Amino acid sequence: MDVLSVTPLLLLLSFLGCCAGQDVLPDGPVEAVLGKSVTLKTLVDKPEYAFMSWTHNDGGVSTHVVTAVHADGSFNVNEPYKDRVTMNNTNGYMHLEGLLASDNGDYSISIIATDGTTKTGEIHLRVLEPVSTVVITSSPIEAIEHNSTVVLTCAAKGSYLKFAWLMGTKAIVADGKRITLKEEELSSTLTITGVLRTDLPTPVTCNATNNLESQKSAPFSLTVHYGPDEVSITPPNPPEFLRSKSNFSLSCASPSSPPATFSWYQNQQLLEVAGPVLTLEAIEKLKLGSAVVNYTCRAKNDKTQRADSSPAVSFAVMEAISGAKVSGPMSVLFAGNSSANLSCRADSGQAQSVRWEQDRAAFGTGARRFFSPDMSSMLISPLQKEDNGEFTCMLTNPINTDSASYSMVVNYGPEAARVIGESAVEVDTKVVLTCSAASVPPANFTWKFNGSKTDVKTAQYQIEAARYKNSGMYMCEAHNPVTGKTSTHTHTLSVKEEGALDEGLSDGAIAGIVIAVLIALGAAIALLFFCRQKVPVESPY
Repeated sequence: MDVLSVTPLLLLLSFLGCCAGQDVLPDGPVEAVLGKSVTLKTLVDKPEYAFMSWTHNDGGVSTHVVTAVHADGSFNVNEPYKDRVTMNNTNGYMHLEGLLASDNGDYSISIIATDGTTKTGEIHLRVLEPVSTVVITSSPIEAIEHNSTVVLTCAAKGSYLKFAWLMGTKAIVADGKRITLKEEELSSTLTITGVLRTDLPTPVTCNATNNLESQKSAPFSLTVHYGPDEVSITPPNPPEFLRSKSNFSLSCASPSSPPATFSWYQNQQLLEVAGPVLTLEAIEKLKLGSAVVNYTCRAKNDKTQRADSSPAVSFAVMEAISGAKVSGPMSVLFAGNSSANLSCRADSGQAQSVRWEQDRAAFGTGARRFFSPDMSSMLISPLQKEDNGEFTCMLTNPINTDSASYSMVVNYGPEAARVIGESAVEVDTKVVLTCSAASVPPANFTWKFNGSKTDVKTAQYQIEAARYKNSGMYMCEAHNPVTGKTSTHTHTLSVKEEGALDEGLSDGAIAGIVIAVLIALGAAIALLFFCRQKVPVESPY
């Protein structure tokens, strides 16, 4: 049978709808992607038919697609579908390759039995455009925190698209206030009013999907300019006084995007220093910092046009004291006649306090000691022997202390000479006489015996074994060669025969003897009293 000759009949029967409405096709629609393939399935299996035919209606015109003839197993494919359509003559499945946009529409099948009865069905085919070109754009490209309203648009190509915004794997949800979403056929718009740096801290993506395909955009990072915020200086509490030329600096920081620019102020006066670090070297080059003053840092963001200042820090730069020296008299000094002016100074640094010590003991003003108002010099007048010793001056400022010393030599004496030794010895006894006299410099000693000079010129006069002839007057003469003064002392020595100087009983021995005698006497009296009580006495009557 010529298939073409039966086509009008098949169309007529399908329009008549004989026995139509039976379960021939599943519920639709069926969706397929443009350029790909689709199989329209039936709900029948091995039907008894004479003809099975598929028809396409694009909404206005019906077009025959393919017809299967059971008698000879042949197929009739209409010209527009040549090489694109195949049909299964067992179950009526139609397979359509290389889908075109014009393939979109309603597809109906007619199954004409040998007895002339007809079963028909209809299903809708949606030919979807592939999902592609998913791109996020931003307006504006760069935002200012708090000030800007950012509109992110995700646009894509495709059919029946739905959009989802993601930050990482987490969906971005609109709150209906600051953050809103608007869906259109080929785009989605995410609007953020008064944008914050925390709104989109990581890159976002947009997913465009339909029932068949999905495609994700490239990650998009929103640039939000903000700051400067909370400008701070490190260290926040520097020492009140800093050592000159020390390794010290102030660092300024502030959260800001883009990074802030920094300027420095001393007591509200702009310094010729730029950058986040202010070094002590820069302060000293500007010849600043000798007094305690305030330093602040100001941060500015050129994008946001905002600026803020740090809390102030205060300090002074002070030079350390070094090269301390004490100057004093260069001439020979005499107690009672001379005076001394001691002056203390340093090669560098300024002292805030001066303290004096003599032989490591502090002292203050006295009847003979007078200080300048700043304590840097001291006058001692007149000098006395007590002024001999080491005078130390200590210069102090908040940075350090330096000291220097001066040895004061005050010549005096000799004062009254004194001889220590035995005044009487037995013959053959060793004799040592020692002479002393306070003197600076130490005195020279000479001895005379009974008015005649001896050869002894030391402080001690020794006799190894005394003889009777050694009895007599010994005179010590102490002489100070600087002061020119001399003092003497005479000592009498008597040499006696052996045993002549034996001493009687000591006081202790005498006391012991007396006590023993008293104890013995008490015992004798007690014994006598006891005996008189025990021996009977006869009466003379």
